[in-house]
Amino acid sequence: MTLISRIPVIFDTDPGVDDIIALLFALSSPELEILAIIVSYGNTDLDSAYANVLKSYQAIRRHLDLHPHDAIRFPNFFNAIKTIICRGSDGPLEGALHSATYFHGRDGLGEINERHPDLNITSIPEQLEYSKESGTEVALRLLRERETHSELVATHVGRIICMGGALDVPGNTSPVAEFNFFADPYAARELLSPETPYAFPFPLDRFLLLPLDITTPHQLPFQMYKERVDSSFDSPELSQIPITHFTSAFLSHTRRIMKQFGSDAMQLHDIVAVWCATQNPPTMKETYATGWKAARRIFDIECTGEITRGMVVVDRREDPYYAPGANRAEVQAELERASHGYKDSVVLPAPVEVESPPSKDKNSRGVWCITETPGSEALLETLLKRVWGAFEAE
Repeated sequence: MTLISRIPVIFDTDPGVDDIIALLFALSSPELEILAIIVSYGNTDLDSAYANVLKSYQAIRRHLDLHPHDAIRFPNFFNAIKTIICRGSDGPLEGALHSATYFHGRDGLGEINERHPDLNITSIPEQLEYSKESGTEVALRLLRERETHSELVATHVGRIICMGGALDVPGNTSPVAEFNFFADPYAARELLSPETPYAFPFPLDRFLLLPLDITTPHQLPFQMYKERVDSSFDSPELSQIPITHFTSAFLSHTRRIMKQFGSDAMQLHDIVAVWCATQNPPTMKETYATGWKAARRIFDIECTGEITRGMVVVDRREDPYYAPGANRAEVQAELERASHGYKDSVVLPAPVEVESPPSKDKNSRGVWCITETPGSEALLETLLKRVWGAFEAE
């Protein structure tokens, strides 16, 4: 694998709880160089999302004022060229606006505006460059200005890494849809399932999707957070360590919500995407770091269904393990017994009549989806070490 010294990235985010942890993870990852943060709607409204990014930078600044020796932990906080922050979309491409305030709170971080007013913005962080350009304008300008590594790829974009969708598992916003695809199914479909001929300027062979199938198993148990990061997590008084005080303020809300769903852990959806970016820089070939695997999946995205908005409709006729006419229950039971990844077909093909047969040239279609990572424990140790300086217990 050909490695780059630092991977230049444009970070598009809708800062709710896991997104803020993902941002802190990116800021503490030496593999990345964050050129810009494009703030969009989603988990909360655009203004609240923008403020949450500023709160993150303020928390790091306060932490380093008290603990200057920790500066090495946040390499992207001290970029020679300031990271640009700008506003992206404030609503979906089409259809009604949906947000996830039921989970993230009205402000996106469990109402810390009211519960912990000391975390509200008191001054504008000087580590950022504030742009009035739109997110699209900023991204296009950066692509024009930075022609480095252009020999690595056909255009200036090396890879897009996206967390979204639910392929073979239930949704988390509806029975069949993941939140990001539910919030703007038209945009997701335009990018990932365009009509023929394909006119979108970004080739899908450099798009990498991390659906719920792979992100959900990666979780941060709150008891581990208490043991390794903040021993006062269950008490009314939060930690006096600024970065821990900040994260515990909103994670305490997240814990209450997750317990209502019968879980005492936070799923690390967007954090897995950042982890993927740090470990898999763009290359000339579809190769991945040790422990990472991907498979090409062919699907469409439902936009207008009465109860299936945002559903990823997988063309299972081309899945190697779902032969046409197979007993799906038996196949699924066998798949669930497999440890990870995609398993070869366990049934013989059965002839069926179809209205539109699958394409014979399937290698030129579909979206690359991550099917395996080095595992939740590997992510947890990296995350705890980088964001909170919590090294593995002896």
